[in-house]
This record gives sequence, C-alpha cells and structure tokens, in this order.
Amino acid sequence: MGSGISEFLVMGLCFWVCFFSFSLVSVSSQNAVGNGSNVEGTVFIDGKSAIGRIDDDFICATLDWWPPEKCDYGTCSWGRASLLNLIRLGGTLQDKVIYETEDNKQTCTPFVRNTSELFGFTQGCLPLNRWDQLNSFFKASGAKIIFGLNALAGRTIQKDGSATGAWDYSNAESFIRYTVKKNYPIHGWELGNELSGSGVGTRVAADQYATDTNALQKIVQNIYNGVEPKPLIVAPGGFFDTNWFKEFLDKTSKSLDVLTHHIYDLGPGVDSHLVEKILNPSYLDGEANTFRSLHNTLKSSASSAVSWVGEAGGAYNSGRNLVTNSFVFSFWYLDQLGMSAAFDTKTYCRQSLIGGNYGLLDTTNLAPNPDYYSALLWHRLMGRNALSTSFSGTKKIRAYAHCAKQSKGITVLLINLDNSTTVLGKVAFNGTWSLEQKQTHHHRHHHHHHHRSRTSIPRSLKSETAREEYHLSAKDGDLHSRTMLLNGNILSIDSSSNIPTLQPVYINSSKPIVVRPFSIVFAHIPYVVVPACQ
Repeated sequence: MGSGISEFLVMGLCFWVCFFSFSLVSVSSQNAVGNGSNVEGTVFIDGKSAIGRIDDDFICATLDWWPPEKCDYGTCSWGRASLLNLIRLGGTLQDKVIYETEDNKQTCTPFVRNTSELFGFTQGCLPLNRWDQLNSFFKASGAKIIFGLNALAGRTIQKDGSATGAWDYSNAESFIRYTVKKNYPIHGWELGNELSGSGVGTRVAADQYATDTNALQKIVQNIYNGVEPKPLIVAPGGFFDTNWFKEFLDKTSKSLDVLTHHIYDLGPGVDSHLVEKILNPSYLDGEANTFRSLHNTLKSSASSAVSWVGEAGGAYNSGRNLVTNSFVFSFWYLDQLGMSAAFDTKTYCRQSLIGGNYGLLDTTNLAPNPDYYSALLWHRLMGRNALSTSFSGTKKIRAYAHCAKQSKGITVLLINLDNSTTVLGKVAFNGTWSLEQKQTHHHRHHHHHHHRSRTSIPRSLKSETAREEYHLSAKDGDLHSRTMLLNGNILSIDSSSNIPTLQPVYINSSKPIVVRPFSIVFAHIPYVVVPACQ
C-alpha cells in the first residue's frame, strides 16, 4: 500500500490524521473562458474578524461497525469495511457492543444478522486481542482516536420505543481501565449513537442522558487520575433537537467537552432525486437552520462545550452509488464544510472513510473517490479562521472564504451549481474594497510580506500580482463520474498507490476568477492581508 492511501487510512470515527505537505508547480492556465453564457459576479468578504474558528483536525472521517451482511435496497455496499474486519471505533451498532475485558471472559461472538433484533443484528463483542492489534496500528499511524461507547447497556426498550433506566457502565468502565493500563491513548470517549431527540431505533430522555454523561466524566476523571491531558467527553452523537439538546447542555455544563450531532439532510439513499437536491441552492441553505439553531443553543447555555459534526453522509442507509461516491457529491460535501465552519463547528466527520456508497475511499480497491481530493484540498488550503462571505451575481454560486492555511492571505472556495453558465468572479473586501485596491494598499504598507508564500511563483508572475487556483471538474463533464479532474488533469493514484501532486495554476490578479459550469474552484490569494488573518 502506497504512502498516499496508507496516510489517509488513519482517519476513523472520529480518528483523524493531518494530510502531509505537498509541492506546487506551474501548469497551463485554466482561465480561458468557454463558449457558453457568462455572468459576472462579486465575492464579498468581510475580513474585519472571523465568524468561526475550526480545529486543525476539522477534516475527519468515520468508520462504522456494520458487518458485510449490512445491505440497503438490495445492495450490500459495506464489503470488508466493517470495524470487525479493519478497525472498530463506532457507529450504529456501537450501542449493541460488549467489550471483552480482563474481568469479563465470556465467549466473545461477532454480530449476527437477525431482523427481529434492534438495528437488525444481535449483540456483538470486541475481543481484547483485536483491541490490542488496533492500538498497535494507531500507535504506528499517530492517529487520534474517538471511541464510541455502548450507551444502551442496562436499559430496557419500552413499547413506545423509548429506552429507560440508567446506563450500566460496568463493562465500559472495565474496558476503559484496561485501555489506560495498556497506555493506549484515547483522544475522546463518546457516549452513544443517535439516541437523542426521537432517536433512531430507540431514544433516551435528555435528563437521563445527561446523568449518564456526567457518570462517564466521573469515570474518566477517576481512571485517568494523574494522566494529562485527559480524554474529551463527547456526546450525544445524534440528530439535533432543540429542546432535547438544550436540556442536555444545561445538565452537563461541567462534564461535557464536545457536543456532537449527525447530518443526513438529503434523505434516504434510495431517493432518485438526490442530485436535484444537491444542485438546488435553496435546499442546501436549509441545513443552515440546523447549524444556526445549534450554535445559538450552545451560546445561550452555561456549557463550555464546542460543537462537532460527528457523522455526516448526506444520504442515509449507505448513500447511493454513482451519487454519494461521485463528483457531484463534492458540491454537497464542500458546501457542508464551508457552512459548518461559518457557524463555528470545530470538526466535521464524514461518513465514511471506507464503506457504504459514501466512502472517501473505494471499498474494493481503496482508490480515492472524488470527495477524498476535495477533503485534501480543503485541509491544505483553508485555514482555521472562517470569514463572512457572500456572492452577488447568481444564486448558483456557493462562496466561502478562510484565512489561508500556513500561508499569508486568504483562500476562497467557489462552487458553481449551474450547468451552462460560466461565472467571472471578482473579490471585494468589507463590501467596498476591490481586490485591486486592497492589493495596492497591501503593496504600499506591507511590502515585507510579499515573498513569504509557501510556493515558488513562476518568473512571469510576481507574488504580489498572482494567485493560485485549483479547478475541480468531472471527467467528460459527467456529474456521476468517480474520476475528478484538477485543472484539466485526471487525479489518480500511481502503481504504488501514491496520491498525485495537487498542482495549481497561477493567475494574474487583474483577471477574474473563472468558475465554469458544474465546477469547483479553490483560489489562494497570498497577497491579501485582512485583520482577521493577522
């Protein structure tokens, strides 16, 4: 397995690793405008202050517990991607997992398909030897691990679908003690999966869930006594429900570190209208209500917890082949990353790294799907500070901007959802200063920043007059293609599974940012300095 893919395989639920450094060289210009219709527009960026701040580990991917027998709509798309075969960390079946521990030596059996059981499977067991093996891998990879604990242990499922009774944490406590005894580093312990609000399969009342989360925090404080830093306490890992989340936050203000919620706003994977939803700006805007409401709920509480998207696959029940694993899904995925960051989401975990029809990697051969490259470019180009951004000219452009990553300037992300219109975009700051004016101001007063870009600019373009652009499009213009083009070149791994170099084109700042139909552009503008990025 080549360095590129093995590098990415250390991202799981939520276990993540940074994308490593890369080199950039000049390639042919992508700025020529095609024969279709053109529309001019303006990206307005307020650079006075950041509206959100993401973590360095913002890009995250999940791995699920589903065994190969998991099938949706007649298709079994999980293959050997289950945690039972690769890595065990969390997901739907985590609330049916027991842990083999040194004081619990009962027979450890895997999940068995049984449609009469909750979630369609029997209880399964995580063997200690597999946990040891996984941690050897984690150590070698340097990954950070968030482990999802079984939150249904000890509860009774009532006829109305609710799960009542206190959490029986005895098995989880023994498992955590063993983990600490073996010096296995865990970045966070997450309690439960999709049991908040109305729940999926079953639900737990907010008051009881808060009591159980407080109990987990006490267990962790006790077992990790003298160990610093202590793991994060993460919960509830479910769908946002305003009243439920408000009560939960109010009653966990001294125990909760991270508030997690899940997103499957496109509906079931069987829906034949997924692409129509993805290409509809009004539909995409709908999820902003969730982010806004959660952000306001968190701000109005006494909790110091931060918010994460703990799992997001867009379309539930494993997604849809040639949609959630194809080029068109990068429109949804990158829009979600931009939108969530603008509402101060610290981390966004994509369902999944591998498995189902929404994996960043192909289940059969581990080749990257288009969203892998979208995630990689985001991670390399978008810095921690999100800037207030809007676009005037057409509703079909989605626009986001961040301070640049480990570099001077800003990075703008533009997504064109129109099938026939090329957009010529200029950039203006604080609604008044144009790109040229801001550049002139920068040239006069910040000359010492000019040559501190991380890349080597071609001699024909000076650093103060050139920007780096990354144009993403589908092979042959087919939105359902699983092959992505960067600046017109196919992105594919080589025979050693190494990820290709992601090369920008260099464009003079006097030219507009050209966003072709059904395409995505990252534009790094290194010569712009705004207060939010200083």
